Amino acid sequence: MNTVVIAVLVMLVLSLARMNVVLALLLGALAGGLSSDLGLIGSVTAFSHGIGNGASIALSYAMLGAFAMGISQSGIPGYLAQKIINIVQRSQKRRDLVRLSILLAIVLMAVASQNLIPVHIAFIPILIPPLLGLFNNIQLDRRLIACCLTFGLTATYMLLPIGFGNIFLIEILTKNLNDNGLNIAGSLMPQAMMIPVSGMLLGLLVAVFWTYRKPRRYREESLSSADNTEIVMPRAKLIGVGLAILLTLIAQISSGSMIIGALVGCLTLTLSGVIVWSESNDVFIQGMKMMAYAGFIMIAAAGFSEVLRETHAVSEMVTSIGPLLAENKAVGIMLMLLIGLLVTMGIGSSFSTVPVIATLYVPLGMEMGLSALAIAALVGTAGALGDAGSPASESTIGPTAGLNMDSQHDHIRDSVIPTFIHFNIPLVLFGWIAVMVL
Repeated sequence: MNTVVIAVLVMLVLSLARMNVVLALLLGALAGGLSSDLGLIGSVTAFSHGIGNGASIALSYAMLGAFAMGISQSGIPGYLAQKIINIVQRSQKRRDLVRLSILLAIVLMAVASQNLIPVHIAFIPILIPPLLGLFNNIQLDRRLIACCLTFGLTATYMLLPIGFGNIFLIEILTKNLNDNGLNIAGSLMPQAMMIPVSGMLLGLLVAVFWTYRKPRRYREESLSSADNTEIVMPRAKLIGVGLAILLTLIAQISSGSMIIGALVGCLTLTLSGVIVWSESNDVFIQGMKMMAYAGFIMIAAAGFSEVLRETHAVSEMVTSIGPLLAENKAVGIMLMLLIGLLVTMGIGSSFSTVPVIATLYVPLGMEMGLSALAIAALVGTAGALGDAGSPASESTIGPTAGLNMDSQHDHIRDSVIPTFIHFNIPLVLFGWIAVMVL
């Protein structure tokens, strides 16, 4: 059995058995390394080297957490939560409309977190917990909320070349396609990814109107920060937060660094008086702690990824399907997509998967006579597959961080499995269609 298959299966089985994701990633990496020529020492060395590669991601998450906590301390999340709850209370007779409006708002917030207010998943533990009481009141299934959040987080960067989408589509996907001999413009990436993303949209609609349409009861917990006291937002704070968001966006786009963007945002919140200087240290430390676990998972995922690279098992898998590519293009493309799914499920990041598979898929696609758009769709879809539905992905870690504040939302059963079913399955099918027709 291939090393990638062994490593990913061990990680997934242990995660499903409710082992801590960080430990599952470590044991999965060791299992994969031991099944190859690396051995124990080589596996540990590769994993340790990969951890260093994940340090910048962890620091980015810590800084984004600090920025998000700064915004939280301004009172805006509680203010927005109260407004939403007041609107719902006035519309109790139109439950279906309220339900759809809340879900649409959650999707839009997730979309905005990738570009307009570039805090990525850091907004979820800030904004979602104050709304848990509301979700319980209208018996909204949290698995559906997880699907809405994951859709907004992943479909956005796969389609819109702004913010995190610019990093994925232009700086990673387009660059790796061109570096491996395919001459294609970055402006064509949204066109290449449009059909695969439409599959994700179909999956979301199935979740909303079929799978999770029925009410689901939860224990009532006093987590909601919105009560009968009217929250008043001073204009100076609104201006300060708005300026911090704007400067963060500008800094991140101009520098290409989430760390610099978050740093500028934190400084702006402090200098504008939104966060009192004497309290800023405690506020930002709280934000860093909030995102620390997500950072540790991403560090472990980077180590897992490095072990897979050192075994060269991905190239072996692709080479093994070479004869099928020559005999049956449709079957070969499907297998290439499934390999991408397997690799990303283990690594937990589509951003890290694209460079791994592009070196193999671009030459194969050109040899098969695929068009430039078809190859872009193949690499982009294969790289993004598994991001939704991986235990180690930020697109599942984030929703769990917000929805499990009262210990009623399981990471694997309520975030990982629902998002895998509703997004990865249609993404495979629609990605295959995109490669065949483009």
